[in-house]
Amino acid sequence: MQAMQYVTSVILAAFVAYVGAWYMGAIEGNFALLLFLATVVTGAYWLAERLVFLPRRRKAAQAIEDAAAHRRAELDRMGIQKVDGDVQEAKDRILMQPWWLDWTAGLFPVIAVVFLLRSFLFEPFKIPSGSMIPTLLVGDLILVNKFTYGIRLPVINTKLTQGNAPQRGDVMVFRYPPQPSMDYIKRVVGVPGDEVAYLNKRLTVNGQVVETSAVPDFFDEDTMRYFKQFEEQLGDHRHRMINNPDVPAFVQGASDFANRQNCRYSVEGVVCKVPEGQYFMMGDNRDNSLDSRYWGFVPDANIVGKAFFVWMNFGNLKRIGPFR
Repeated sequence: MQAMQYVTSVILAAFVAYVGAWYMGAIEGNFALLLFLATVVTGAYWLAERLVFLPRRRKAAQAIEDAAAHRRAELDRMGIQKVDGDVQEAKDRILMQPWWLDWTAGLFPVIAVVFLLRSFLFEPFKIPSGSMIPTLLVGDLILVNKFTYGIRLPVINTKLTQGNAPQRGDVMVFRYPPQPSMDYIKRVVGVPGDEVAYLNKRLTVNGQVVETSAVPDFFDEDTMRYFKQFEEQLGDHRHRMINNPDVPAFVQGASDFANRQNCRYSVEGVVCKVPEGQYFMMGDNRDNSLDSRYWGFVPDANIVGKAFFVWMNFGNLKRIGPFR
């Protein structure tokens, strides 16, 4: 048992050190991997508790009970009726789960449920920037459907089921292609085979202008400014987006991304042909969004899931609910 205490202490210290280094910025953390390892480790302890440690403690407790019963029988034969000693207290102490099992096997059911829910059903995210204003605001806590586009194995992201293909207008969370450890959220504008043009701040898909209609200006409480706001129809999705007339249409600072030859840049904007198995993404805050215009296409392997619900915004409870 002493050896198990030492091993467990080392394992827990390693987890704490990893989280601490991640928090301090010393390493680039991977929460999916951390949760997977926590599930495996606590699961191993949970099995060991059920198959090895708990039976041993029960056997030791039974031995105490048997010894006490034998002693009572011996004293009874000697005519001694009153016997001192609390056998039940000793049994309870032996059966009690030690601290190193409390912090491993005891946590396994909770960690396993979180792992399964997050990996295969729904995952929560927090909106950190204003690139999806006015659809999503900074501070929105959203839920992402992990099975609509196909169930994937955690960590390695390999598809288990085909699911539905992303559609134009979907709000999608994906691993940022230049840095896959980061999660991004944008709207699907182009699917495989589409030609997407964003010229002079007008969106065109396969030669068809995406129709927009003006709606009342959007007031951004963070910048205390009004922005031109429009409604736009992409596929089956009708949503709102904003434009800043003071920002030029020219895409400045586009990186040298994969399949960049599929894109043509000019002072008017950009035209891109979406490769097979990839998607063209844009933010609804068109002039304040680092998206496919700058870093290229999103491969199917980078897809995390479909965003569909704001479950909390501590600064504005009216935000709770589904969004378009």
